[in-house]
Amino acid sequence: MKEFAVRLTKGKDLYKTIFEFCKENNIKAGVIVSGVGCLSQAKMRDAGGKNIQTLVEPLEIVSLMGTVSSERLHIHISLAKEDLSVVGGHMVEGCEVNTTCELVILELESYIFGKVFDETTGYNELMITKR
Repeated sequence: MKEFAVRLTKGKDLYKTIFEFCKENNIKAGVIVSGVGCLSQAKMRDAGGKNIQTLVEPLEIVSLMGTVSSERLHIHISLAKEDLSVVGGHMVEGCEVNTTCELVILELESYIFGKVFDETTGYNELMITKR
């Protein structure tokens, strides 16, 4: 296993930056083991898979997890609002880092995470290959 730690700064798109990081570091299969920080804007898709909601307010990242690779990302995020209520969903492009995001990714060197279209779900789903 190989570990990566990175700090993202103000203005970075969290989703895009994670994807670029995976490509630059040739991560074939990884998991987000820690992600803390704050956002000034968040975009998330709901469990129904169709509706994307945008929040523009100070948001604290209380949970960030998912499978990542240079081919695909599947990340869920939970965020605390100023009143300490929590919202969450499937993270998409458009999550803007406010002050910082401290991110730790663990690479699983025995696997490759790819994608394959699944007709039953209508999505590109995780394809796991043992190296």
